[in-house]
Amino acid sequence: MSGRKPYRNFKKREPALTTEQKVEGFVKRNSQNGYFTKVSTISYKFDVSEERSWDIVGELLSSGSFESIHDDYTGEMKLCEMGKIYHILDLEQKRKREKYRNSKSKGKPKPKEKSQV
Repeated sequence: MSGRKPYRNFKKREPALTTEQKVEGFVKRNSQNGYFTKVSTISYKFDVSEERSWDIVGELLSSGSFESIHDDYTGEMKLCEMGKIYHILDLEQKRKREKYRNSKSKGKPKPKEKSQV
């Protein structure tokens, strides 16, 4: 008999997720954390062609559980869970304000006013 131990706790692995399922989970996670998912990130993050990423986006939007919005400045399409657009937009606005306040406080010190004597 060999000195190897038998695999007593051997468990079958579940089948690997498809790319569509990975993208869906990624978009859901971002939405729950208060962020949009840019469509352009899907192609390089999941190593799929741009055409394929647009096919996946079309499937997600047609399923009815996701919705899209376009960026005001770049015009880029962004995805989130259904009904969370305004919540995420509000969080983005708060983050921008906070970033502005922090950058303003780190900037030049305000000049002291001259006292009148």
